[in-house]
Amino acid sequence: MAAIPAGIRRVGYDGPEAYPEDGEGPCRTVDCHGFLIDRTAVTNSDFASFVDATGYETEAERIGWSFVFYAQLHPGAERDVLSLQTGSPEWWLPVKGANWSTPDGTGSHWRDRGDHPVVHVSWNDAAAFAAWRGKRLPTEVEWEIAARGGLEGKIYPWGNELLDDGRHRCNIWQGRFPMDNAAADGFLSTAPADAFEPNGYGLFNMVGNVWEWTADSWSKDRPQLKAMRGGSYLCHRSYCNRYRVSGRTSNAVDAASSHLGFRCTADLGARTAIF
Repeated sequence: MAAIPAGIRRVGYDGPEAYPEDGEGPCRTVDCHGFLIDRTAVTNSDFASFVDATGYETEAERIGWSFVFYAQLHPGAERDVLSLQTGSPEWWLPVKGANWSTPDGTGSHWRDRGDHPVVHVSWNDAAAFAAWRGKRLPTEVEWEIAARGGLEGKIYPWGNELLDDGRHRCNIWQGRFPMDNAAADGFLSTAPADAFEPNGYGLFNMVGNVWEWTADSWSKDRPQLKAMRGGSYLCHRSYCNRYRVSGRTSNAVDAASSHLGFRCTADLGARTAIF
């Protein structure tokens, strides 16, 4: 884990790329006590250790299916696509047998990507893992402060330009979503949890790769939804420009999919206070 120092910080974003309907702004000042946060998202190998030690069964396993992005479906798993009216976009397939251990459906296996972030974990699953490790999920304020890596007022963990001297710094979509992914960053789906350069706090993939659960509810009016941060490998400016340190979205506590993971935090003193 990395230690995030206490201090007065600015979080939120009011710029032209913000989604006001997401509650991304306003910019505000926070007085944050220090805390610890995982340097990477929890990996498949990490989660396998949890399952081996506790016998834990994820909600996707209990339900019997989860959402897989259509282009990721493992060869032969087409027969496992369920005919369900989910209300989700057509590129999300409800796949029987898809879960953290078979992330692309039957025939795929987590061991083929042990160092990648675990996916198909619900908020409840993530909270259970965190408790087992003696940790917790980060608040949104903690997550954003950590993602900024010590920089103030920047769009990304490394600055304001997506490409850093022509280099890709995160795993997102390149091309025409959802049909054509050029994979110019080197990855069609998830990347290893420590791919790309870390931010100023030594944290990897705080934007892109997988969405990350936080401890907080989406809003006071919708406490049944939990906030997610960071965007994923499916985010693209033309559709979901939320791979920014201030970007946020939400999902139900029992939801799972092939682009949703988490990382953990631990206390170093009191929680955050917002002015």
